[in-house]
Amino acid sequence: MSTSPLRSAMVPVTRRVRAYFAPMNLVTNQPALFDPGKSGLFQLDSPPSPWIELGWIDNFQRHCGLSTEPMFAGSPPAPVNQFRGPLDVRLEFDFREWGKLQMALAGGSEHMNVLASDPNASAQPSGGTPIAAVAVLPGSTASEIILGAGAVNAFSAGDMVAVDADYEQQIGYVGSGIAAAYVSDPLAVNRDLNYIRRVTFNIGRVAQTTVTSLILAQPLLGGAPPANAGIQKVIAFVDREGGQFFQEWSALFVAEDESGGRACFHYPRLSPTTSLNPPSSVKMTKFFDREEAVTAAAPISTLALHAAFQAMPHVDENDGQTVACYRSYFPAAMSGVY
Repeated sequence: MSTSPLRSAMVPVTRRVRAYFAPMNLVTNQPALFDPGKSGLFQLDSPPSPWIELGWIDNFQRHCGLSTEPMFAGSPPAPVNQFRGPLDVRLEFDFREWGKLQMALAGGSEHMNVLASDPNASAQPSGGTPIAAVAVLPGSTASEIILGAGAVNAFSAGDMVAVDADYEQQIGYVGSGIAAAYVSDPLAVNRDLNYIRRVTFNIGRVAQTTVTSLILAQPLLGGAPPANAGIQKVIAFVDREGGQFFQEWSALFVAEDESGGRACFHYPRLSPTTSLNPPSSVKMTKFFDREEAVTAAAPISTLALHAAFQAMPHVDENDGQTVACYRSYFPAAMSGVY
């Protein structure tokens, strides 16, 4: 038995797992890729674009349904080779923080911004007819929205806002920077001028106002407003059980090292799902859970958002192999390597 002092440093030591997501380009079908060889450029507290930190997660469970099947030959038949069966890779975990992206990923389909409603509008579960949008002026950036003197008075510090283009009856993916929904027929969305702002990920919170503009606390997720964009106040977020749109994201999960090595799990393509149907050999105890009450200090509890995902295939350019997940391990300094 080895008594090397290096072996004690070979155990990954972590408190929690941190989650990072980046939007897929659904038009070109291109994922965001994490290169472990450039890990020094990936600062966990300020990840590089397009990666977005979504906080700590709990109950991180990875499930691999990839089977290995033997090929038999001879008499009596004996295994002479083996091949891979269907690729079925899934994962699930609990978001401990609630926000636009966390709810969207846990919900799985179109995620709605509840726009401030016209007081005379009829009630709708995802928000009725909203107060008309204010035009965004040229020169606006992802952090500063220029509205002009007078128009800026419709908003106050602390307001949440959605900033995106009017819906002009186009079909296809909609939403600046991040595909938020897919429209196949303008009639399906009632030719709603505000539909893109109802679903867009291009949202922010007003930190302060100036005479002519809004300064946002965080940059808009989808980047600078498009030409002819409008801005509307957001009251809340709402997701729905059901919906036809399938999101797709790239993801990175980091088991941050405390006194040992760091483990990273990179999924180039993840699609949220709410119906897992796992293989019989895989026990998924949280199959039907959407939220979980976590006791903070009785009788006070916090609600954790349960999220589940199907990993989609990615072709590795180094050798053409089809993979679903990359697991990287960064050994602790001066530890053994085997």
